[in-house]
Amino acid sequence: MRILFVTHNVPRFEGDAAGSFVLRLAVALQATGARVEIIAPGGAGVGAAATIERVPIRRIPYASEDRMTLAYSGSMAEQVTASWSGKVALVGLLRALRRAVREQIDDAAAAGDPYAVVHAHWWFPAALALWRTRRTGDPPLVITMHGSDVRLATKVGASHGIMRAVLAQASVCTAVSGWLADTASRIAPASAIAVSPMPVDVRHFGVPKPEPDGTPAIRSGVLFVGRLNAQKGIADLLDAMATPAMHAVAEGGEPTRAILDVVGDGPDRDSLMTRAQALGIAHRVRWYGALPQPALVPLYQGASLVAMPSQEEGLGLVAVEAQLCGTPVVAYADGGLLDVVRPDHGGTLVTVGHTEALATAMVRLLTDEPLARRLGALAREDMLLRFSPASVADRYLAHYREATA
Repeated sequence: MRILFVTHNVPRFEGDAAGSFVLRLAVALQATGARVEIIAPGGAGVGAAATIERVPIRRIPYASEDRMTLAYSGSMAEQVTASWSGKVALVGLLRALRRAVREQIDDAAAAGDPYAVVHAHWWFPAALALWRTRRTGDPPLVITMHGSDVRLATKVGASHGIMRAVLAQASVCTAVSGWLADTASRIAPASAIAVSPMPVDVRHFGVPKPEPDGTPAIRSGVLFVGRLNAQKGIADLLDAMATPAMHAVAEGGEPTRAILDVVGDGPDRDSLMTRAQALGIAHRVRWYGALPQPALVPLYQGASLVAMPSQEEGLGLVAVEAQLCGTPVVAYADGGLLDVVRPDHGGTLVTVGHTEALATAMVRLLTDEPLARRLGALAREDMLLRFSPASVADRYLAHYREATA
């Protein structure tokens, strides 16, 4: 089976975190004997073509080198709404993807080796770029929604009709979490939306090795990984770190126990650093900036817990990665995190916006290491069962068979 992925986000180099789950699915599908190729937009400093983990990726230029900034950064919506140049770049991106996919489908058919399926990741912008391009004899279209595309639709009422029309052209629609599928279904009730998450590379995310004497590896502190914006809830996390309960942990135990490590970048970075200063916890917060995926593993493995106070998360792959490392997760009970951070499988959920409850849950794990290890082990078992590449690839192969039937 030959499959064409269309996406605006996929790793630019080995170890890049941008759209890594899309590449993981491609690799998992190829392990079953399928052939996967990827079309994605160009980017500043990114080559026109590359092969990463044996998956060929073709990147399509859509503007001058210095203006190809929409993809890979997680800031497409912000750039498009902020300026006319962003809007012009988006039009160029949609047109470029549209032409490239048409060309690739036609060339494959002419060569006698047609694609069995075209799989668009995110209805906006990838599937939107393919809107009204379908021809008789074209391979069926599968659309997967990942989160940011559906959040955009919920905020922009004028997009609802477009989203419904884009999803209607698909033979199969999927979403990566139950919450996301429900949200999308309220906008596009005529489209049946299956829940199928993305895979995680279980080879790299594992528990840390024990100490030489056989005791479990030492863990300490709280870890946050994500974009520094309001949706990810990092401001709430800073407030929770400044509660009396967390101050007591900082003063009464190991100094590193109440440290917060922040990995990521985004528009709120400066204001968040100012907030930490005003809260009197700047000395307990370490800002790492954005890091490649391999650099995250030792941070996951060294943390007592990962905090995810985000709202409307499409799935929450950070939570999956953390729990694969045996690290328990404390999260807001919202969005796709309800699918991933499960209290009966080692996860901890608290009410959205309740920073005191967030702090209490973190203190519980920071001060009870056996409990944290036990919950982390339970969560790891759950993640291995549900997010391993082999199991996810099987689900998507079933979707492709349904689309081609």
